[in-house]
Amino acid sequence: MGTRDEVMDIDSLEKGLLATSTPRKIEDDEETIIYAASFQEVEENFVKYQTAQWVLYSLLLVLAWGIGLFMLLYIPVRRFILREDIRSRKLFLTPNAIVYKVTTPVPFPCFGVLQKEKHVLLRSVADVVIEQGYLQSLFGVYSLRIENVGVRRPPSDDVKIQGIANPNAFKKAVMMRLSNMRNERASALEDIQHLMMSPKLPKHDSNPSGELLLLQKLEEVGISVKKMQALIEQQSQITESID
Repeated sequence: MGTRDEVMDIDSLEKGLLATSTPRKIEDDEETIIYAASFQEVEENFVKYQTAQWVLYSLLLVLAWGIGLFMLLYIPVRRFILREDIRSRKLFLTPNAIVYKVTTPVPFPCFGVLQKEKHVLLRSVADVVIEQGYLQSLFGVYSLRIENVGVRRPPSDDVKIQGIANPNAFKKAVMMRLSNMRNERASALEDIQHLMMSPKLPKHDSNPSGELLLLQKLEEVGISVKKMQALIEQQSQITESID
């Protein structure tokens, strides 16, 4: 545990790093946004949770190899990166996809940032799972995992988002949109089946001469069949008389 002066030094260093950073804007998609998730409400809890996790790892590494001492000194930079990360996060639900955007500084912020953008098509979404571990429950932080359709895909392909403010509302919005898409698809299939099963209009008026020719051909075929039957019967009678 650090002293009060050390805590004040960490906070001052963190504020200094945040003061030198420049705000970045991420343009929204032209596609209609049905629901936009929020992260700002849990910024403090998220930073505290990640910091506590970092401190635990650092203490373990101090006892093992001593590397944890450098990790403890890195805490102000780590907290700055976490704040910049969660402030840049954007999670949207559009009519066809789930869009997630984030801009994260690299471990040494002076070397730039990393931009990540993911689009998950709604037709490939199987479920939205809300998770919360023991340490997360202490700080009120939730994780959101978007499961993909198909048993062949490994769980690592699932999109995991941490620190969302109201995960239940986002899950409800996604599930309602998926239900609407399934209903629209079912109604479209019913319309197609109805059109395929509808009776066809008679074609008597469209081509009467063609139907007359067809009837004449059928009559000729019937007459030829009767003649063949008569010849077969005559041949059978002749063979029986010879025997």
